[in-house]
Amino acid sequence: QVQLMESGGGLVQAGGSLRLSCAASGSFRKINNMGWYRQAPGQQRELVATITSGGITNYADSVRGRFFVSRDNAKNTVYLQMDSLKPEDTAMYFCKVYTVLRILEHRYWGQGTQVTVSS
Repeated sequence: QVQLMESGGGLVQAGGSLRLSCAASGSFRKINNMGWYRQAPGQQRELVATITSGGITNYADSVRGRFFVSRDNAKNTVYLQMDSLKPEDTAMYFCKVYTVLRILEHRYWGQGTQVTVSS
């Protein structure tokens, strides 16, 4: 079992910044891909940013240049630095982590942290 502990969400004014963190703990040999998704009420969950174990990143067009994903493998943690926030960024943000235990890869989701951007 793997537990994901998310933090950093909150209420911020447009143009402000937030930094989300997601730390993985539990039983696993290593972590492969890590990333962030978001979901607004009544909307589909969408990809925000991903990062591989080697540090290769990918971003949704809507956040590219404003959001920055990074990871600290020693701490089993992925971060999302969110700058120049817009009201349309308001959503529940979820951490997703792929772990490896023996020969199997497992997918885990965090419980989500709310990000609200006011006009």
